[in-house]
Amino acid sequence: MKYFEDVQVGETMRFGRYEVTREEIVEYARQFDPQPFHLDEEAGRQSLFGGLVASGWHTGAMFIRMICDGMIPDNATAGAKGFDDLRWIKPVRPGDVLSVESVVREKVEGRRPDLGTVKVESRISNQRGEVVMSLVSLVLYRRRPAAASRIGGQIDQPGRIRSEPGATTPGAG
Repeated sequence: MKYFEDVQVGETMRFGRYEVTREEIVEYARQFDPQPFHLDEEAGRQSLFGGLVASGWHTGAMFIRMICDGMIPDNATAGAKGFDDLRWIKPVRPGDVLSVESVVREKVEGRRPDLGTVKVESRISNQRGEVVMSLVSLVLYRRRPAAASRIGGQIDQPGRIRSEPGATTPGAG
């Protein structure tokens, strides 16, 4: 598990593969963003997009899906404080295959001793390598637990662990 202390400014992560379908674009638009160029191919052709395109918010939802599948399982994240500099750069179309590249830009100590904030700049690209969306995420990371809490005891003197009832101390027994 990667904790706040393990995150390095400048580290780059590449992950995700999300294939966008026409049906998904229309379904999302019907429910959340019912603008003509998201709902109908002919209306899309008549728009400045020249065809059916995914909602920018839908692109954001696909990004979060890739984050949940590709990054969160190995990281001690605890949610996010929000996003900065969100940009929809190119339209996302049926048949596009999206992926993510994220770079850690900054680490900020939290007010709470158990959390820190990591600023992560992400670019979502299509199969041609064109960036379709970019943003900076303010991700909350948990701090590494103290050694004593990982083995079920508490430190009562420097270097000495006092076991709690039912806890197991390494090397005991």
